[in-house]
Amino acid sequence: MRLKFTKMHGQGNDFVVVDGIRQSVQLSADQMRFIADRHFGIGCDQILIVEKPTLPDVDFRYRIFNADGGEVEQCGNGARCFARFVVDQGLTDKKAIRVETKSGVIMPHIDDDSLVTVNMGAPRFEPREIPLDVLAKQASYSLNIGGVMRQFSILSMGNPHAVQLVTDVDAAPVALEGPLIERHAAFPARVNAGFMQIVDRRNIRLRVYERGAGETLACGTGACAAVVAGIKQGLLDVEVTVQTRGGPLTIRWEGEGEPVLMTGATTTVFSGEIELNSPQ
Repeated sequence: MRLKFTKMHGQGNDFVVVDGIRQSVQLSADQMRFIADRHFGIGCDQILIVEKPTLPDVDFRYRIFNADGGEVEQCGNGARCFARFVVDQGLTDKKAIRVETKSGVIMPHIDDDSLVTVNMGAPRFEPREIPLDVLAKQASYSLNIGGVMRQFSILSMGNPHAVQLVTDVDAAPVALEGPLIERHAAFPARVNAGFMQIVDRRNIRLRVYERGAGETLACGTGACAAVVAGIKQGLLDVEVTVQTRGGPLTIRWEGEGEPVLMTGATTTVFSGEIELNSPQ
């Protein structure tokens, strides 16, 4: 089976984007792991599939699969690449689109300067919506991570995030503690682990260990979650530049009940075809 694809990235968070409208796409978990493999396949953090919508009043359906083959609810950098892809491929001539995801409808917009802004919706804090296995909602949560108690802001941006403050993001134990946080018993659907260093009220530095993918060069929903956490704690202004290892993102949140807006660049790397074994 031959599959056409486009390789894209947002701040180094890289994707294989597949047009599921003009070609038939039915990939097994094994095939997705092969595609994502950086030695034997194409290599990516996530695979994004463009499909026809199943809901009224939306333009596309957007499905996201991590490098381990598991489907997830949301991916912010992927949403920006998705918007750029459907415009560049001639699938729409709209600058603003409504996109159906597993966690709800999002609204990407291609700005005049070719940056892409995505309305990611309002963050969710209720434990059952994250999901988080605790008795009651709290402003912050203390969890035992490898024998050390760590303090977290925990919320959903369509997918679950646990954000902790660190003094130096370069020295943060991302490789050691990221997997422990991701699979902590408090998170029945696992969690993305964010390590945030506040530079000043309008600038932070961030690293994220993503569930099913490991540490990535950037995480859009992770950037949104970190800024929301910092604003909730009174540490950040309403608009913040997030410096990731792959480049900057601009995040804006005006408070409880309001949507989070994420703006950043996208890059198309190359397009091609790959031969896949038939799914078993």
